Amino acid sequence: MNTYTIHKQKLIITGVAVRTTNAEEAGPEGRLPKLWETYFQSNLLSAAGGENPHFIYAVYTDYESDANGAYTVVIGNESSNESLPDEKNHVVVTIPESKYMVFTTKKGPVYEVVAQAWHEIWAYFKESPEKRAYTGDFELYDARNFDPANTELQIYIAVK
Repeated sequence: MNTYTIHKQKLIITGVAVRTTNAEEAGPEGRLPKLWETYFQSNLLSAAGGENPHFIYAVYTDYESDANGAYTVVIGNESSNESLPDEKNHVVVTIPESKYMVFTTKKGPVYEVVAQAWHEIWAYFKESPEKRAYTGDFELYDARNFDPANTELQIYIAVK
């Protein structure tokens, strides 16, 4: 997996959210597949008013502790508005300004490459002198010509 480091300004994301853990997601009761369904049924992508409406963000935030604790996932799009949208089930989250390590996945079926990438990221940070900040991480998907059977994406991990 290719990596590089970048400094990014804060981003505001409007989307749908769920609280979960890696242990829950590893089992049959994982909440993320249903969250993706909710996102695609919400029409957020077509209503996105941000600068890059073709980008879909899966934001990992509100970490309880580290990779073993609970966290919130928000799937959504860039927004220029920090106020809550009219929809009751939508949330607004700010991805903080930070230094990020960017991991680019291999191409393949989306659920396969994302799961494999996260396992590699967890292994990387167990051995690396770089430390995760746990302030907000995100997966970045480009909805233009998106092919779930042959996807490549970037995962941004906030580092100290």
